[in-house]
Amino acid sequence: MSTPIRVTVWNEFRHEKRNDKVKAVYPDGMHAVIAQALKAAGGMTVRTATLDEPEHGLTPEVLAETDVLTWWGHTAHGDVKDEVVKRVQERVLQGMGLIVLHSGHHSKVFKALMGTTGNLRWREAGEKERIWTVSPGHPIAQGVGEYFELAHEEMYGEQFDVPQPDELVFLSWFQGGEVFRSGACWTRGRGRIFYFRPGHETYPTFRDANVQRVIANGVRWAAPHAQQAYNCLHVKEAMEPIPAQT
Repeated sequence: MSTPIRVTVWNEFRHEKRNDKVKAVYPDGMHAVIAQALKAAGGMTVRTATLDEPEHGLTPEVLAETDVLTWWGHTAHGDVKDEVVKRVQERVLQGMGLIVLHSGHHSKVFKALMGTTGNLRWREAGEKERIWTVSPGHPIAQGVGEYFELAHEEMYGEQFDVPQPDELVFLSWFQGGEVFRSGACWTRGRGRIFYFRPGHETYPTFRDANVQRVIANGVRWAAPHAQQAYNCLHVKEAMEPIPAQT
């Protein structure tokens, strides 16, 4: 049996406290839903951390015990302390995986690792998003169909100011006609990074089975010794595709 992947799910956890609409969707926080889904996926031990904890919950001890860190931030990127950003960056370079979700494209951590602004076009209109699998053989796409849809999401559109991805796994299309590189991979030092676009706070995106599967696949891919992790028994169920929504 493979050693479980040690995951830390990080969330700003500000919207859920201050916005009743967000709280109705995620009463215990987005991190709680993501963590629960990862635990259900199997092969992982999962802890959570949030912005308002001491050192944002990302002490040197926590990061030393983290194989993969997932990151969701939006309204308080500037409140993340630079010393914690540097600590996370160094751990990625040493081999820790990083999964950056939705508006984390503007986080200090992601911009430090990318070396770019992370800017993009956006529109909050609650429109349909179709997420196409453009690299079906990639481990992150395992068990995902040709495409899947989210009935309501915030639009992100190109140009997305990031370095050319090493691999592009998903491409999004929106009702307004825009497209976006919504599932992109990079390597920095010894660490793997996966950016996944969906996850606006006012929609139940992180409760979607396809979204949960992609995040779990991303964690397995980004973990040190990822190939061994993919050989574990828990992956068998993940190989069964979820049908595309119509």
